[in-house]
Amino acid sequence: MTGSRPTIAIVGYGSQGRAHALNLRDSGFDVTVGLRPGGPTEQKARADGFIAKPPAEAVADADLVAVLTPDMVQKQLYADVLAPHMKQGACLLFAHGLNVHFEMIAPRADLDVVLVAPKGPGALVRREYEIGRGVPCIYAVHQDPSGHAEQLALTYAGGLGGARANIIRTTFKEETETDLFGEQAVLCGGASSLVQAGFETLVEAGYQPEIAYYEVLHELKLIVDLFYEGGITRMLEFVSETAQYGDYVSGPRVIDASVKARMKDVLTDIQNGTFTKNWVAEYEAGLPNYNKYKQADFDHPIEQVGRELRAKMVWLNAEADAKAATADPRKEAA
Repeated sequence: MTGSRPTIAIVGYGSQGRAHALNLRDSGFDVTVGLRPGGPTEQKARADGFIAKPPAEAVADADLVAVLTPDMVQKQLYADVLAPHMKQGACLLFAHGLNVHFEMIAPRADLDVVLVAPKGPGALVRREYEIGRGVPCIYAVHQDPSGHAEQLALTYAGGLGGARANIIRTTFKEETETDLFGEQAVLCGGASSLVQAGFETLVEAGYQPEIAYYEVLHELKLIVDLFYEGGITRMLEFVSETAQYGDYVSGPRVIDASVKARMKDVLTDIQNGTFTKNWVAEYEAGLPNYNKYKQADFDHPIEQVGRELRAKMVWLNAEADAKAATADPRKEAA
């Protein structure tokens, strides 16, 4: 360990991996990146000025190893690379607790095992750090043989910029189950299904698809931005009284007790491991259903209408060009 700062190996250089590596280096940490030689992100890491080594070499001398690869490759990564090559008494860090919580990975007893999860995408984690702010982080401790695991997690979160915003302690169980539930019931599954159902309802009633797109998808950003800035209270302050009244009387008609009951079913499947078991089986089978579901979303009429309308939104094209100039890889890669 260099002074009070651990030497760090980042395994994976996707959106989160790149942001973590850059922020930690700028915070004064010695950071090495572990990547497959010739892999899609090795060149990018080297262009960013990092020493990129094969993962087994990168983790061998590190005090702390951060696993920032996709969930479904972590079990094999741990078995083949991390367990045999990490030094005695090192710290193993995850940004999502799925593999540890559901016991697909059983870390060596000598390792400190912690979780640090910034509450934002990698591009935001990096951007907020660069302008002197930070994204809130949550952290957890799973194993603490050294007695210093919590301090290591806090040090890492601070290096990301999290201490500039907020750092909250959680558990691997709480982070994993709430993260999966949020994605499935509200943020991804819930929101996209609600938008598709609203679009279909209007189009089937004879309204123009273009008008339906604007009303149920395009304008959703305006509402979500208000949620983000100040919660439901701020949203209600900025929409019309007519919209507020519609919220009060019609919202509970659409999202009623039966929806909450089904949300509880989703949560139960997450808590008892059913979702993870099914997801592992799907991944190991080559993703046949995953690919079918994904293609169905791509083929939904709202996507065709949306592509045509967005092509005429000049400001969106300008934003896309700006993001492309500094884009992170969309997939985490070892």
